[in-house]
Amino acid sequence: MNEFPEPGAWSTLASEYLYRRPWLTMRQDRVKLPNGRIIDDYYVWEYPPWTNVLAFTGKGDVVLIRQYRHGIGTVSYELPAGVHDKPGESLLEAAQRELLEETGFGGGIWKPWMKLSANPALQNNLSCTFLAEGVEQTGSRLLDSTEEISVHLVSQKELQDIVLEGDMIQALHAAPVLKYLMQKKL
Repeated sequence: MNEFPEPGAWSTLASEYLYRRPWLTMRQDRVKLPNGRIIDDYYVWEYPPWTNVLAFTGKGDVVLIRQYRHGIGTVSYELPAGVHDKPGESLLEAAQRELLEETGFGGGIWKPWMKLSANPALQNNLSCTFLAEGVEQTGSRLLDSTEEISVHLVSQKELQDIVLEGDMIQALHAAPVLKYLMQKKL
């Protein structure tokens, strides 16, 4: 039995958008905590949901990508991923679209795998990872004009080494891989 009470939700007393752009939206909330305290300037970054795909071919290889990330100035391994930003599209459809656009792979059996938050204190969105098994090359890649992505088929052992050696540094991608690897060993 927990001797400490569970924290309660905050009440939003006012909300104002400070900046609104397609990839950068920031609002300032005035909030009241359960203990009655008021925070006049609590900032929240708004983003659409993100989708990631942990995709396995019929032979058991994992479909990974590598791309440059300007925020940290490096190229590393990632899961195929993207933004859920098309009206009427489900999260699953967004994930399937991103896998095809970035890698040319599709098909297979899909299921929800993991939901994570990059920073629940400051961001309002979730990252939804899907597990896709039995994918195959079904078409050509359809990269955006700003994307330079290489595709890599790696074994499950290589995948483990990539994550454990720090070559997949995107935490929202490494966590679903670690979940998969941990469940395989149980």
